Formats: sequence, structure tokens, C-alpha cells
Amino acid sequence: MAEPASGDPVDRYLIGALLIVPAQVIRRRVSAALADDFPDYRSNYDAVFQWLGPDGDRISDLASRCGVSKQAMGETIDWLERHDYVERVPDPNDGRATLVRRTELGWRVNRIAREQVEATQAEWTRALGEADFAELMRLLRRLVKLLDHPAGVAGHPGTDRNVERPSRTARGRRMATRQTNPRETQA
Repeated sequence: MAEPASGDPVDRYLIGALLIVPAQVIRRRVSAALADDFPDYRSNYDAVFQWLGPDGDRISDLASRCGVSKQAMGETIDWLERHDYVERVPDPNDGRATLVRRTELGWRVNRIAREQVEATQAEWTRALGEADFAELMRLLRRLVKLLDHPAGVAGHPGTDRNVERPSRTARGRRMATRQTNPRETQA
């Protein structure tokens, strides 16, 4: 591969940095958007919401998809369950197994994250031009398919921004969801 003639260090970046820098920008934007409504949420939970299937997954499958140990994923799921982002339910296909799935609060996290990603894509489309951004997306999708990575929740209807959401007052989304949590209304 020929070395670029420019003195700009970015011209020497390999694919790792070229993929990580935009991903870090998105991650920071998503974290900032979630901070007001979910003050206890941390960005290390992002992988769960990105890769947890719409109908739920076993912890072992989710851990494998996220590239972490089953124990580490179990600890993360324990925390998320205690804070009402996910719930454990019996696997309808295997009575011995348990699935982890999002609660409404968890789906709200996904919807807010999706809004931020869509806004960032729109910004970058304007910056690069529609044709170049479309080509970038086409090539990245092709690469992901070649890598045979399992699909996650991205693009699932539960993340659509036109789904009704409570007001954005202080802790509004979180409190509205907590008030309708079925576990809290059962006596």
C-alpha cells in the first residue's frame, strides 16, 4: 500500500482507527443524550442494548455476541435487571432456559440511542455528500456481512423514534416508565 503524500497524520491511520474514531463520536453523543433521563446508565451497557435480540437472548449467547465472558455478562444483566432496564423470562422453546429481554425502559434507551445515531448520520451525510455517505454505508454493510456478524436490535421497530414517549421533564422518561412497571403494580 502506497504511503500518502500528505503530512496529515490521519492519512496514515489504518482501518482500526478509521472505524473507532467515528464509533467513539457516536458513543459520546449517545451517552450525553442518555445522561439526563438515565443518570445511573453507563456506556459499558451499550453492547447489551446494541446486540440483545428483539425477543430476548440467553446470557451465554449475548455474552458471545458482545465478546465478553458469561460471568461478566451475568453481572451486567443483574445490574440492568435491578434497575428495570431488562427482565429475565422463561425461554418458550426450552423450559430449562431463561431469556433476557428489554423492559419498556430498556426499549426507551434504544430509541434515544437510535435518535442520536440518526442525527449523526444526517450530519455526516451533509458533510460528505449524499453519494459519498451512501457509498460508505454500502461498503460498511458489505464488510459486516462478509464478517458474518450476527444481527442485533439495530433497525428493530421498537427503536423507531415515532413511538410515543413521555415528556422530557427532569427524569421524565424514566419516571413515567417506572410508574407503569407491572412488577411494581402487583401486590
